[in-house]
Formats: sequence, C-alpha cells, structure tokens
Amino acid sequence: MGALSIRQVRKTYHHIEILKGIDLEVEAGEFLILVGPSGCGKSTLLSMIAGLDVPTSGQILIGGRDVTHALPKDRDIAMVFQSYALYPNMNVAQNISFGLEMRGVPKARRDEAVKRVAKMLQIEHLLDRKPGQLSGGQRQRVAMGRALAREPKLFLFDEPLSNLDAKLRVEMRAEIKLLHQRTRTTTVYVTHDQVEAMTLGDRIAVMKDGQVQQFGTPDDIYCRPVNRFVAEFIGSPAMNMVEVRRQADGALSAHGTPLPVAERDRAAVAGAPGDEVIYGLRPEAIELASDGVAGRITMIEPTGPETYVLVDTPLGVLTARVPGKVSHRAGDPVRLQWAPHAAHLFDKATERRLAAA
Repeated sequence: MGALSIRQVRKTYHHIEILKGIDLEVEAGEFLILVGPSGCGKSTLLSMIAGLDVPTSGQILIGGRDVTHALPKDRDIAMVFQSYALYPNMNVAQNISFGLEMRGVPKARRDEAVKRVAKMLQIEHLLDRKPGQLSGGQRQRVAMGRALAREPKLFLFDEPLSNLDAKLRVEMRAEIKLLHQRTRTTTVYVTHDQVEAMTLGDRIAVMKDGQVQQFGTPDDIYCRPVNRFVAEFIGSPAMNMVEVRRQADGALSAHGTPLPVAERDRAAVAGAPGDEVIYGLRPEAIELASDGVAGRITMIEPTGPETYVLVDTPLGVLTARVPGKVSHRAGDPVRLQWAPHAAHLFDKATERRLAAA
C-alpha cells in the first residue's frame, strides 16, 4: 500500500459532478504532480486530501489509514498555499514554529526545528523580520519552512509559485526539487504550469473535467500521450495536429501530400475504425530541410537558444522549434522534414492514441 491512496473519489456541488471517480496510488517518498487547466478539479482534489473538503463518495488513505472524514489536524500533513498565509504580526521564527506550538511541542524542540529549516532554506538571517519586510521569494521560503518544521507524512503544495516573477519561479522550482531530494517526504503538488510538472514530478496526473486523463512519469506523458488532450496540453509550443486520410495499408496523406508513418504504427493505423486519423508532431521534431513538405514562413519567434518558426503548408500552419537562430525571414519558402517515428497518431472519433502492437 502506498503513502497516499485515492480510491474512486467523487465530488458533487449542486448536482454538478466536479470529480468523477479519481483513482491514484502514490508511493512513499514520491513527488506527485496534479496538472491541468483551470476548472479541471486539481485544487478540489488537493482540498480533499488536506481535509478542507469531504468527498461525496470514495476513500482517501494516508499511510494506510482511512482519513476520508478526518480533520486536517489529524492527518499528519503540511500544506503550502499560493498566498503564503503567513501571520503578519509574527516574525519569521514565530511563523515557522507556530504550528508546533499549537501542537504542544516543547520550546526547545521548536527552536531546534526553526534552526534546522532556516539553515536548509537559507533564511537564517531573516528570522527576526516580519512578513511585510520580505520579498515574495522569501515569504514562500518561510511558508515552506513552516511546513518542513512539522516533519509530516505528506506535503501538499497548492500552486505555490504562481505569485512569483519568472526568474524567481525558476529559482524556487529548483529549491523545491532539492528540498524533496533531501527530505524524501511524499509530496502532492498542484499546478497549471506544465514546465513545473515536467521538471518536478516523479509522476504526473494530467486532469481534465474532473477526470485523470493520464497518470505516469514525465517521459511517459511527453513521449506517449494517451490522447489528443494530453498531447496538446503537455509541451511548448503545443503539438501540431493535422487531420489526415487513412488508406487500407496504413499509409496516410493530407491534401494529396503523403506523410511518413513508422512501420511499427502501420498496423495500428490500418486497424483504425474511420478513414481519418489525427497526425501529431512535436515542434522540435520538425526540421528546416532541402526536401520534404513545402511551405512559406508566416512568423519567426526567436527566444535566444532556439527559434519558433511558423510555416504555412498544405497540411495547415505547422510550428517548428529549431536550435539557435535562423537566417530566414517571414515570407521565405522553406521545406519541412521529420522522422516517421516522430509522429503521434490518434483516432479522430475518440481522440485516443493509436497504439502500435
């Protein structure tokens, strides 16, 4: 049995089903990411795990103990909120130790815990300051310190970096990952940011409309998305999607242009129920070449280390992500090429992945 078990959890508000039978098993020491668009139910699920809300049906177990209806204080968890939720009238040391004080922990042990987490988070010089004297990143470290001082069975993070600027987000993301590597405490982390999901998680649960669309490692999610939604949601820029025609032998074409299909995928394509298939291509799989699908550049977006090139082709507008700079300009004719095995194929009707045998 895992450190956290979520079994057929459902939640209904005013006859609207928000969560639709969630099943997840999280191992001890694992870092689980709940990711998805706004309104998918990820924060609602986190609230259930924390005890801030109760499922309409289903079970939640922490360390093998059923806590479905237990109070938050009886779950041995610690939570870091998006808003930090620090006490403005207390200094940093008092904020970190307050939860321990409320649990009746002796002062000597509280002081020891404050020193331990302050050193870990490199905020020893801030212990006498009030939250109003801290930057956003410092406040977030204090919020994490308060959670760490508890040494709980489970850490819960509710979009903790969304209030920070881009540079600080990257820094804090790295700190959270290092923190997990040191403590190996089981962690559930909610975000809508796919970069956070891919870089932090041991496993990721991609959610949509109250359901888990796919649960797996970052590599599984990125390289073998189970449906079109996961394929388009994970990855930046988003995966290119082209509606193509299927032939009986598994060959594919769009607007008269034949498209490469790996031999491993031909049987799956040949067995598809309809005449149309969704052909997906990651932007980084597409190369600017001397041969291939002809098109004309509509836009170039340099990012520094790489460049996004949007090309109008008979297949539609395709985005290529190429390393470094390009010498082309908008309006230039180009050709696009990619390896057959780079294609992700989905059934048009169900939007499920066409699995190779």
